[in-house]
Amino acid sequence: MHPFSSDRLHQYAEQYSSVPAEPLEYIERQTHLTTTQPIMLSGHLQGRFLSAVSHMIKPQLIVELGTFTGYSALCLAEGLSENGQLISIDIDQEQSARAQQWMQRSPLASKITLLSGQALHHIPNLPNNIDLVFIDADKPNYLAYYEALLPKLKQGGFILADNVLFHGKVCEEPVQGKNAQAMHAYNQHLATDERVETVLIPLRDGLMLSRKK
Repeated sequence: MHPFSSDRLHQYAEQYSSVPAEPLEYIERQTHLTTTQPIMLSGHLQGRFLSAVSHMIKPQLIVELGTFTGYSALCLAEGLSENGQLISIDIDQEQSARAQQWMQRSPLASKITLLSGQALHHIPNLPNNIDLVFIDADKPNYLAYYEALLPKLKQGGFILADNVLFHGKVCEEPVQGKNAQAMHAYNQHLATDERVETVLIPLRDGLMLSRKK
């Protein structure tokens, strides 16, 4: 057996990754203090990865599905171009209001627009030529979100999807539970979709990075 646990490796990776800005540390603390599912937070390591991807792309427009407490939105916004914008959608209006308040601690807050309600209702009204999408919402709708957003994504744009390993349950035979089954179906679909090039990254609960050809 390997002498290092996955937790120790994760801690090591965080130790040698850049430290998040103070507003992100504040949001992480408040998320743990005030929410019942702080595990939903992207956190230090994944947040730095999201920031790095955004910096590489320098997007003009980012769309995020699943705001939660605003941590991932701020990480993604770090790489926006000078006049770039991030639109984040969450069905929980109360949670969105909390995220809005907490994100005001960051100078990037002015680049972020929060929308409340069903994402599938908002997507048709979003602008075209989206550079980057981050999907971190209800799992059974991932494929619907993907199909709705792909036509609005510019050629060469990217879709990032979180939780695609769903606690490792996607590896079970057969896959059990509606969320794990939805993630497995999403992974299968994108692996064979000739419209995109895809890589599944085993970071935290799994990230799927797909580029539109």
